[in-house]
Amino acid sequence: MSIHPFPLTPLPNFVEFLTVASAILPHEIQQINQNWQQDESKEAELEGGRLTDYTLRKSNVLPINPGEKMDWIFDRMSGLIGQVNEYYHFDLNGFYEPLQLAQYGENDFFDWHLDFGAGASSNRKLSLSIQLSDPDSYEGGDLEFQINNKIIKAPRAQGTAIIFPSFIMHRVTKITKGQRRSIVGWVSGAPFR
Repeated sequence: MSIHPFPLTPLPNFVEFLTVASAILPHEIQQINQNWQQDESKEAELEGGRLTDYTLRKSNVLPINPGEKMDWIFDRMSGLIGQVNEYYHFDLNGFYEPLQLAQYGENDFFDWHLDFGAGASSNRKLSLSIQLSDPDSYEGGDLEFQINNKIIKAPRAQGTAIIFPSFIMHRVTKITKGQRRSIVGWVSGAPFR
């Protein structure tokens, strides 16, 4: 049996995650926070609508759907994703799921996981997390990535967007004091092939 090599074109610019400082400005963060309705938030579920699993994830989320008040967020993130995708060269179609306003209170966390999986999440290509909280207002709650045998912390600066391939292992460590808010979302495209 002979093996015929296939030509491989490596992505010279591929990076594990990219950060964009001041993707959301302070007055915009204030506007977003004013839209948090505690009575409309729900306990975060796992992908596929499974019930909550407090051994893996504990937090609250509120969907952000396109609409008159929130279209600017989708527009801003779409432009940002377009620029960032110059590094990844993924086949992207856009946001097929609502963005989420995520809130982590004391003892809340999201253990190691991928945003990419079976079913609807199999179309996720890029994940997005935007830091809304002042980093001095809480302890713990770090967004971390597992890259091979290293754990790398994402920046915590308020307004910073972190964009990464949805197949990268990541977590949010347990909040030990205060509260952390972020916007999270996923950009979808044709399945990887």
